[in-house]
Amino acid sequence: MAFPKPLRGWKFVLFNITLALGHIVVMFNTASYVVLLPHVAGDIEGLLPSFLTWGQTYFMIALALGVPVGRILAGRFGNYRVFIFAFAVYAVASYIGAISQIHFEFVGARILQGFSGGLTIFLGQDMLLSEYPNRLKSLGLAAWGLLTITPFTIGFPVGGWIADELGWRELFYLDVVFSLIVAGFMGSLLYGRGFQYQRTRFDFVGFLLLALILGGTQTLLNMGNDFDWLDSLFLRGVLIVVVVVLPCFIIWEFAERHPILDLRLFADRNFTIGVICLVLGFASIQGLLTLLIVQFQLLMGYSSFLAGMALLPIILLGAPVMAVMHELSKRADARLLACLNFLGFALTLYWIGLYDDPGSFDQIFWPMLLEGLFLGSFFTPLTVLTLHRLSGTQVMRAAELASILRIAAGAFGITYQEVVLFRRVPFHQLHLANHFGGRQFASLDVLGEFSSKLASAGLDAGMVRGKLLALTKQHAAILAMSDAFLLASYLFLGLAALIWLAAPAQLPSHPSQKKEVLEMRAEAFMEEVP
Repeated sequence: MAFPKPLRGWKFVLFNITLALGHIVVMFNTASYVVLLPHVAGDIEGLLPSFLTWGQTYFMIALALGVPVGRILAGRFGNYRVFIFAFAVYAVASYIGAISQIHFEFVGARILQGFSGGLTIFLGQDMLLSEYPNRLKSLGLAAWGLLTITPFTIGFPVGGWIADELGWRELFYLDVVFSLIVAGFMGSLLYGRGFQYQRTRFDFVGFLLLALILGGTQTLLNMGNDFDWLDSLFLRGVLIVVVVVLPCFIIWEFAERHPILDLRLFADRNFTIGVICLVLGFASIQGLLTLLIVQFQLLMGYSSFLAGMALLPIILLGAPVMAVMHELSKRADARLLACLNFLGFALTLYWIGLYDDPGSFDQIFWPMLLEGLFLGSFFTPLTVLTLHRLSGTQVMRAAELASILRIAAGAFGITYQEVVLFRRVPFHQLHLANHFGGRQFASLDVLGEFSSKLASAGLDAGMVRGKLLALTKQHAAILAMSDAFLLASYLFLGLAALIWLAAPAQLPSHPSQKKEVLEMRAEAFMEEVP
């Protein structure tokens, strides 16, 4: 099979634009769906927003499962063929999502979207490196790394604007158009391109067991609040399956020559600590941002666009910091950089946890700006720490394993924060009613005085009770949301201490070109922000 020369001139430029567009389509769809959630919930069977969260969490689980499959398929069929096929499937899944009228049909479309999108994450990098000359590979990977955070942040306001002005289904129709453009242009540019055939045995059993563990755990979290956890016969069955399959998966993977996940990597102390920090930290970040943007709309009446704009300040400092963190990791211990980052997150999340004014949009701007600084510096030190003592093929396998666990943890984090909100709202509602209703202090009966003013304004008793209940629920939910941020701030304090159990790690000051490209590729792979 022929191996044409790498693309040059206008074809090379068009290749980069097409590859970037494909990456943006997958990453943008992750962030934008979050802001669409209240619209989708009202349009598809009138479901509670918690049910439509399934479309996001299962999307991310499928995205994680698609990553190792993409690597295997690329060796057998060629990266660009699988890439084109993945975007063709993505277009079909997007169309099904756009026309869905039934909840399970929509969730199925999102799962198919996630899996096909996951195939492209490994392939996009692989195709990028194959077309860039050796002297420019580092530059290409640096640009790719900066591209990962942009769709995640601009996806919120742009997706919100589309939902408000055009309707949420238009976003999925746009996905169809852009996916077909990517598949068509890439097929035209790389038609006839050869590849080095690699027949690697696919660990189908390990993949099936992993899918059961991740999918089962996510199902428990998704359905727990609405179906009363283990009082549900179905959820009890799911839990039994997960508990039985987990040890089977571990035993199988250690015995497999080509495992879907190389669990032997956890024998390295730095890798284990780095992955723990990466998984727990990202689960908190992803869950809290999703919680915030949804509750801005449900609790405070923000439009989808305005809710998205509240999170836009993240990019102002996030992208520039990501650009310099790689060089900074050559001059400082990764443990110190990670510790400072965790302490910064703890401070910022505590600050957001003090947010208590539903009418103050600018109150959230400054902590979001600061969070962008720490989001931009979150991944690089942990990547350096995690991969420090690994070499050769271990580096990319470790990056793949860490990425799969991180993406799945992001899905878990979304539903975990919903559980915190669900559990804390009744507590605060009762506390507010007791405190301001005169039950704790007879002299303090703010609700009684407020009821009298509403009654004197002409509201009947039913309207007064409804108004008081709405206000109490709103402020109880705001306090519950604050609890979620405060709990996360304490978690980051714990991670700041845990990181010092790892061995010192630092990037070499003058690595060889091959080693630097490998490190940057692993770093960009682990920094994919779904």
